[in-house]
This record gives sequence, structure tokens and C-alpha cells, in this order.
Amino acid sequence: MIFSQFVSFLLFCALLLPNLSLAGFAQTQKLPGDITKGPTLGGISEYGLKNGLKILLIPDQSRQNATVNIVYHVGSRHEGYGETGMAHLLEHLVFKGTPKYGNIPGEMTKRGMAPNGTTSFDRTNYFATFPATGDNLEFYLDMEADRMINSFIARKDLDSEFSVVRNEMENGENNPSRIAVQKLMASAFEWHNYGKSTIGARSDVENVKIENLQAFYRKYYQPDNATLIVGGKIDEAKTLELISQKFGSIPKPSRTLEPTWTSEPPQDGERQVTVRRVGGEQYVLAGYHTPPAADPDTVVLTIIDRLMVDSPSGRLYKALVDTKKAVGVLSGNFQQKEPGYAIYGVRLNKDQSVDEVEKILIQTVENFAATPTTKEEIDRFRTTIERQLDSVTNDANTVVQVMTEWVAKGLAFIFRLSKPPEKRYA
Repeated sequence: MIFSQFVSFLLFCALLLPNLSLAGFAQTQKLPGDITKGPTLGGISEYGLKNGLKILLIPDQSRQNATVNIVYHVGSRHEGYGETGMAHLLEHLVFKGTPKYGNIPGEMTKRGMAPNGTTSFDRTNYFATFPATGDNLEFYLDMEADRMINSFIARKDLDSEFSVVRNEMENGENNPSRIAVQKLMASAFEWHNYGKSTIGARSDVENVKIENLQAFYRKYYQPDNATLIVGGKIDEAKTLELISQKFGSIPKPSRTLEPTWTSEPPQDGERQVTVRRVGGEQYVLAGYHTPPAADPDTVVLTIIDRLMVDSPSGRLYKALVDTKKAVGVLSGNFQQKEPGYAIYGVRLNKDQSVDEVEKILIQTVENFAATPTTKEEIDRFRTTIERQLDSVTNDANTVVQVMTEWVAKGLAFIFRLSKPPEKRYA
């Protein structure tokens, strides 16, 4: 949730802050024959391969490391009946190797790389940060290109990963806040897959057929469904040449990717969910349907989110924590490619009143417009954003990670403030 909120800050800045500027790669630079040049803005350059692979380069010569992040535009939103958890299972299996790279984690560890992957509603990504020396970049790009189409996705590897995924499931099942959010989302989305947990149903995961996973992999793990993001201490021309060599030979598939056609119908009245479990904590959550991330209203909703839950100045914080009616507040701003959800929550100890907190929570959120925002609130919001941006946008390796969410939503907001383009990214 915290990461989602921070990305919301970037969206606000990208849309509202001035001084957008064109910069970057010299127009006279000769490109590999299969690569085309897109726009350059704020130090980020866009390119594309003929097979459909999208490329974003974020050079930053002040760093000693490079980061490669490949985003596949497939997540739990794309799963069918009985397939919940399939996108997440694939994330695990793609680390299990190819005929060329039999031990992917071991190969990367030997080179001082820190690899990882994550799965969400709209995307799956794989990334690593490593010293920008020797042939590290060439190795990593070659490995990613290879496992894009040559991963084993074998039954024996699926069997070995069951225990790992079960541990993740059990960790979630023992987390009261995650369970509360999951039940709320399931109530909010009766038909759309945003209402299902990305990790999937235990029965689906335990009974999945390897043939189904292989078909899912072959359909979605293709260059025309991926965005490759490379940043840090890189040479753009050499990096493009390597990308052309490693990914350019992968053919564009003939299959067609259909859009998800399930649209959540308008909600016909308030819904309530009560979850009773043994434990010492209590949670009260209120959720509201929101537009997709590309909608201009997302900016306003992001501001409201911050003004509600910031500590110690947020409205919910003042109404509930300052008054000792609760011990904490939280939010989850699920800005997705398709219409999403905003959650405001309160954490209580076992002796505090759920009924009283519920009334105050709903009143505070739904009467937000009745109390106009003040200059002091907006100034605090801007100060928080600027501090966060100074921390993140000075490092291209971090920006590479942040861009994961935006490309998954079909967005690419690029900006700079007062520093040179190579020092400012979004």
C-alpha cells in the first residue's frame, strides 16, 4: 500500500508540475536497423523493436550500478476461471531456468546481482541491480531474452515451488489487515478479477495443470506484451545495440491478445462485510470505487488520500488517533489500468469501539468536500511530494522500479524540476 501511495505522488507531480522539457539522445545517432526512436522527455528515452518490444532508457552516469527491469503486461486480471494464482506461479517458475541458463539465481548471484520479481493485478516484472562493469549488462539482457521464450515451466519445478507459494499464502492468511482488505475487495468486485487476491485460491494453486501454465506463459511472455526498462550507468548506443542483438531475433507472435471484457457493473447500494477472527487487533475499512489511473480525477483522489491519512496532520489521523479512539490510520489507493478502488482504514486495539470509529471514519471521508482544503494542507502536501521526489528521482535505478507501475497502467509521465534531465525522472 505504501508503494502505491508513493507512486500516486509521482502521478500528481507528472501532471501538475511545470518545466517539462525535451532532451537526450542525439538525433544524429545511428540506430540498429530494427529499432525505432520515440520521444525523449525529462531524461527518459523511448524506443521500440519491430517485434513489438517497448524500450525505456534512463541513463545516469553519476551512478556505479545499472538496473534492468522487464515488465510483462499480464497479472491476475488476465486469469480465467480456475486459474487464480497462475500469473504469480509463473513468476516463480521463470526463475527456474532455460536450456541455456540452468541456474538463473546462481548465475546472477555470482555476478553480484540482486534479482527479484513481483506480480500484481495488471503486470508481472523481473529486475536486478548490478555493478555496471564488464559484461554484466550483456549477460543480463541475454538471460532475460532467453527466458522470455525458453523457460522450462516444468512439472518438477512447479512441485518444488508449491511449498514456497503456500508459505506466502499462510503469511497473508495470518495478517489481519491483509485479510480485511481482501474481503473488502471481494465484496467490491463481484465479477472483475480485481476482487481476487493475486496469490490465488489455494485449491486453484494446488490443482493447476502444468499444461495450462505453459499455455499462459506462451501467450503472454512475448516481446509485443513487454516493456524493457534499463537505467543507471549505461551507454545508450551500446545498450540499444545489445537489446537489438538479444531481443531482436525473437519473432512477433501471430496470436492476438484480447482485452479483458469483464466490466464491474455499477454497485447497487452500500455493502458491508464483517470478518471475526481471534486476535488482539481490530480494523475498520471503508472502500470506494475509483476511475482508472489514466483518468484526470486520479490526481484529485491522490491529494484527498494524502490529506486524509498523513501523520500527524491528516483529517482521519486527527479525528481518530489524536482523540485516542484508534491507534493508527491507513489507506490503499489501488490505481489500476481499469477502474480501481480506494480504501481508508483504521486500526484499533481490542478495547476501542468499532461502532464509534466506523461512524467517524465514514463521516470524515464522505464529508471531505464540506470542509474545504486549506492552504496549509496543500502546502504540506507539496512539501511531502518534493521531499519524496528529491529522494527518488535523483537515482535512475530507483526510477526504473517506479516506472513499473506506470507502464503497466499504460502511462508514461516524464518530467523534471530544476535539475538537468539526467538528474530528474518520473
